[in-house]
Amino acid sequence: MTPETAPRTAPASVPVPDARPVQIFQVSTLYGAATLAAALDAGRFGPREDARRLLLVSHNAEIPETALRLETMTGYGRIAARFDGTLDWNETIHPYHPAAWAPRPEEAPLWQRVLRTAWDLGDAPVELVVESIQVNPAKALAGTFPESSLHVYADGLMSYGPTRNDLAQSIACRVRRVLHLDLVPGLRPLLLAEYGVEPELVPDDAFRAVLAEIAEEAADDPAIARAAAAGPTALLLGQYLAALGLLTAEEEEELHVRMLRGAVAAGHRSVVFKPHPTAPVRYSRALDEEAERTGVRLTVLDGPLLAETFYERCRPRLVVGCFSTAMLTAAVYYGVPVARVGTAEVLERLTPFENSNRVPLTVVDHLVADLERGEEPAVPGPAPASLTPLVRAVGYCMRHASHPELREEAARFLAAHHDAPGTAHHFDAERLTLLGLPGGATAPAPGGGASRLRRGLARSRRG
Repeated sequence: MTPETAPRTAPASVPVPDARPVQIFQVSTLYGAATLAAALDAGRFGPREDARRLLLVSHNAEIPETALRLETMTGYGRIAARFDGTLDWNETIHPYHPAAWAPRPEEAPLWQRVLRTAWDLGDAPVELVVESIQVNPAKALAGTFPESSLHVYADGLMSYGPTRNDLAQSIACRVRRVLHLDLVPGLRPLLLAEYGVEPELVPDDAFRAVLAEIAEEAADDPAIARAAAAGPTALLLGQYLAALGLLTAEEEEELHVRMLRGAVAAGHRSVVFKPHPTAPVRYSRALDEEAERTGVRLTVLDGPLLAETFYERCRPRLVVGCFSTAMLTAAVYYGVPVARVGTAEVLERLTPFENSNRVPLTVVDHLVADLERGEEPAVPGPAPASLTPLVRAVGYCMRHASHPELREEAARFLAAHHDAPGTAHHFDAERLTLLGLPGGATAPAPGGGASRLRRGLARSRRG
């Protein structure tokens, strides 16, 4: 028998590399992950079998090691099951912080090879789905995979404001769309609009179904059971304003006390306080003492839970906050009346003017009842006709160089409303002076406030 005619032993079977395109979904909050899950369920990223889907988790808290991890939050497992695998960004770039690290342009090819090996991507084409594209870690990912198309998702009220920083054209030209929730029906996002990126809604029913799924996971959660047993009728939403430098820790504690007082004045006798999931672990006796003084039953819901899980399980009659996205979620998806406390004060103190929290504050200030003024809590409903011109005028003043097309519209709005009681506190006189808009000084003195502001704007552009 010659070698040519000898029977051949079948080679041992080897795994066939998965040649499907890879979709990497970067997420840092459970609310954002729920938004992505709803988009997937609604078919916004095509059939599941057409791509390999990886969930990339980043922990962006100032000290990630001490913050609540996304993976420990109730409902995370249900969302993660929609993906073919999960990745840890912090672990990948250790010891660097996700908010600070990005590869230098000349290092990007090397880092891409490192990530393709570490994440078993092979040579498959990669598509990136990221939050906050203008900052790290999304910006770092976009730079590492310069050939990848980009999809941006926005899981809160910041989608209605302008892009906080300029994007490199090499990144901006690759963004395909902005996926967002319809938190203010009728209001169109400004995010990435200057680059011609179109917004796309995540369907309400898909998002509501994901929230119900997460709440089902919490059916046996002792924290929810304890809160439900108290028969609460109002929920107070904590944020992380001190951690962001918007308030001092003492001012934030007093803000929570004011929320409680407002709920009591509105007739509520059993109240739940829900700290923000990513807020630093800090809790004082101030709320307890106020509850004891007013004879209110106070329950603190400090477990790894979304506020929306509480809405689903306990059905409150009132939700109170400063400018939390969870206020609008309560109104839009659960029909719960909402009220605000301290919103106008935080808005007036916010610096710099282009701070990306400005539009969320503006929206809540304009739409939501002020509890301390005795206004009746309500479900805001679709955006009133007055909201869009206000938001677009504020957006122009924040990022005028990015949105020159809004100048005439902003000027008309300010000419008619700049001194109106409900409008004046949304604008800064120095900024209006610099931009030559109604409400500013007609002839700013050389070297005065406008000059200082102009120099500050130049520095921010250089940065």
